[in-house]
Amino acid sequence: MPYKFITDEQLRLYMTDRKTHGQRTAAARAGFSERTARRFDVDATLPSQRNIKRGRTVSDPLEDIWDKDILPILDKDNSVKPITLLRHIQSLYPLRFPDDRVKRTLERRVRGWRALNGPEKDIIFRQTPEPGYMGQSDFTDAADLSITIAGDPLVHRLYHFVLVYSRWEHVGVVLVGESFTALAENLQNALWSLGGAPENHRTDSLSAAFRNLSVEEKEDITKRYSAFVEHYGMEASRNNRGESHENGAIESHHGHLKTAIKQALILRGSNDFDTLDEYRRFLDELIARRNKHRDQDIQTELKSLKALPPRRTTDYTEVVSRVTKTSGFLVKQVFYSAPSRLIGQRLRVHIYDNRIEAYLGSTHVVSHSRERGHGKGPRIHVINYHHVIHALKRKPQALANSIYRDSIFPRTEYSLAWTLFQKKLSRRDACRQMVGILFLAHEEACEAEVAHLISREINAGRLPCAKKLKLNITKKNTDLPPDIPVVQPSLSVFDTLLEDRA
Repeated sequence: MPYKFITDEQLRLYMTDRKTHGQRTAAARAGFSERTARRFDVDATLPSQRNIKRGRTVSDPLEDIWDKDILPILDKDNSVKPITLLRHIQSLYPLRFPDDRVKRTLERRVRGWRALNGPEKDIIFRQTPEPGYMGQSDFTDAADLSITIAGDPLVHRLYHFVLVYSRWEHVGVVLVGESFTALAENLQNALWSLGGAPENHRTDSLSAAFRNLSVEEKEDITKRYSAFVEHYGMEASRNNRGESHENGAIESHHGHLKTAIKQALILRGSNDFDTLDEYRRFLDELIARRNKHRDQDIQTELKSLKALPPRRTTDYTEVVSRVTKTSGFLVKQVFYSAPSRLIGQRLRVHIYDNRIEAYLGSTHVVSHSRERGHGKGPRIHVINYHHVIHALKRKPQALANSIYRDSIFPRTEYSLAWTLFQKKLSRRDACRQMVGILFLAHEEACEAEVAHLISREINAGRLPCAKKLKLNITKKNTDLPPDIPVVQPSLSVFDTLLEDRA
C-alpha cells in the first residue's frame, strides 16, 4: 500500500508462502505489491534490520532561494499568500520558473513554516449552556425565501431570538434594515411571549444599527439600549466584530430556520401571501410547532428566567413634527397625512419598525404604516383619503394636479377609475366624479364595496358614477332595536336578602 512500510511479519509470511505459491500470490497474501516481492527475492533482510535512508527522491527546486528570497518576506509579514511569493520568484527568475509547477511545493513549504513559526491562532472554547442564562438576538436576510405579498416581492429581514439552553426561538419580520427600533420592539415581543427574561442578552456588534448616524445619535441609542436591558434586569453582551462563532447558537439556527420555512412553503404550495399579516401568522404558526418539540427543555429553562417587569418599555424612536397647511407632516423625509383640524399643531411621532403613531399631547391622533424615504427621487407620500376628502369635496379640481394625487386612492380599482375618467371625460368632470366616489366611500364607510362596484362597472364597459354606485350599495340596517320592558324590582326584595344573610 502507498505510504505504508513493510513489517517483519509481512516479510516472514511472504517467505513462508513463497515455498508453496508463486511470487504474485505470495505477495498478495502478504499485503504488498509484486514489485516489492521482487526486491525481497533479491534481498530477504528483514525491514527492521535494514538501514533505509528516506528523503526526497528529487532535488528541492526552492533550496537555494528559500532563505534568500522567500523567508525574509515571510518574516516581515506572515500573511503573504503563496501565490504572491510564486509571482515574486517568477519575476526574479523568469527562465527558471516559467510556469506554476512549483506552486504546490511552495504552498506546502509555506504551510509548514507557518505551523512552526507563524503566529498563535485563535481557539474556540465550546460552552456548556446554562438554563436561564443567555438569550441571543440577530437579524438575517430573507431574500432567498422569495416571499411575495399580493404578487410584489417583499424586501425584508427576519429578527431571530434564541434561548441558548432550550433553543426556544421567536421570529419577527423586519421590513427594511437593522435598527434599534426593530431590535427593541421584536425583543420585547419575544420576552413577553416567553414570559420571562434571561440573565444575559447577546447581540452582534450592532454596527448596522449605527450606520449613517451622527455621534450624538449613536450615543443616544447606546444609552437607550442600556436602559432597555436594565428595564428587564438583563446584562448586555456583544460578540467581537467578525467573530460570528461567539454568537454561534443563533448563527447555526439561522440556517435551520430558513430550511424549515422553505419546507413549510413547499407544503403550503406558494410563496405568495395576500397580506403581510398573513405572512406573519404563517411564521408564528411555524415557530410554535418548532418550539413544541422543545417543551421539556423550555419548562426547565422557565424556572431559571427572571420575572418580567410590570410593563413594557420604550421600543420606538420619537420625533416632533409640525402639521403643515398641506394637512400632513414629515417624518424621515416621508410625508404622512393628518386630519386638517391638526394643521399648525406639533405632534409627537413614535416611529416603530412597521408603523408610526402620532400624538397631540397624550392623545393619539394619527396612525400610518411606515414607509422609507429615499435620498434621491420623488418624495414618498402616505395619504389616508379620509383626512383630505372634505377639503377635496369643496375643491374637487385640486385633485388633478395634487402632488400626492396617486397616493389618495385607497385601492387599485379607484386608480383605474381615475385613469378612465381622464381618458373619457374633461378634467373638470373627471375630478368631480372621482371626488364623488371617494366621498361616497368615506361617508358610507364602504370602501371595499365601492371598489367592487367600480370593478363591475368597468368590466361591463361603463364608466363608474357616484350617484349610480350609491344606489347599489347594500343598505345598512338603521332600524332601532325593539323596546324591551324592564321591570324594576321592589326594594323590599333586597331587605329579604339581607335578612336571609343574617
